[in-house]
Amino acid sequence: MALKILELFGGIGSPRIALRNIGVPVKSIDYVEIDEAAVRSYNAMFAGQNDYDAQNVIGYNLKPDILIHGSPCQDISVAGKRLGADEGSGTRSSLMWQTLKIVEQMGAWRPRIIIWENVKGVLQRRMHHNYQKYVDVLDGLGYQTSHAVLDARDFGLPQYRQRVFTISTLGRHSFDFSRLQHTAMQSVSRYLIDAPVEYTIHTPSMLARLPGAPQNSMGRQLQVIKDWTWTITTKQNRNPNSGVVPLNNGLYRLLTPLECWRLQGYTDTDYKAAASVNGKTNLYKQAGNSIPVPIFEEIFRHLIA
Repeated sequence: MALKILELFGGIGSPRIALRNIGVPVKSIDYVEIDEAAVRSYNAMFAGQNDYDAQNVIGYNLKPDILIHGSPCQDISVAGKRLGADEGSGTRSSLMWQTLKIVEQMGAWRPRIIIWENVKGVLQRRMHHNYQKYVDVLDGLGYQTSHAVLDARDFGLPQYRQRVFTISTLGRHSFDFSRLQHTAMQSVSRYLIDAPVEYTIHTPSMLARLPGAPQNSMGRQLQVIKDWTWTITTKQNRNPNSGVVPLNNGLYRLLTPLECWRLQGYTDTDYKAAASVNGKTNLYKQAGNSIPVPIFEEIFRHLIA
């Protein structure tokens, strides 16, 4: 049975990539994203299937089976300014409430499944009241909600990335996360390439943070990639980042955009399509803001079984 899905804060379309990978036909997709560069990548990866624009405004007469939203995390994450997500606060993270307004206005055609992904900060003390309010609103609309912290390393990717996945199902039964099958983590060497010399670290501020550097008092030391990388970030030429790759000559290099996309579960074909319409800065940002594709693949296998 073909699915109708709605992607809010859609980014580069991790859910749609996952459905494609596991062979689930999709009847129609609605997609909302304001970042023009992300929209370019999305359209390039699904060339000939759609042509969205950055100001695409979806009406409230939709009838999706599944709604997925990864509302902005910057004001919740420990890496940000912790401005919070209170309703009406105007922060980027408070856009989560817009999702609920859309669901409420769908009336009898509410999606049977709502998936929300965000940083672990949504469960911590300063944010928990908002998280519980989100759950309570959906409960009042007839949903049963469950959540789990999932790590990309448990789904084959050699990336330390722990995120909260919240799944709300319309009806009496909540989603059972214990059903998800874990996959052995792949060797990180399978994701690395022979990177061009431009990725070798040479700026003084980064050199001072390398292991053993005499001036490492300038800040937190960069992590050396061994068995897995740290969380893929939107920028690699800063500290902290996702880690550095040791070279045979005693130097270190940054991860490339292609490696970051691979570590989020995208194929090289996906990356090449995005790279045909975007430069390095945007490609890093899009990888850092994405959701690991294999996690969605496993979730969808059970949600639509």
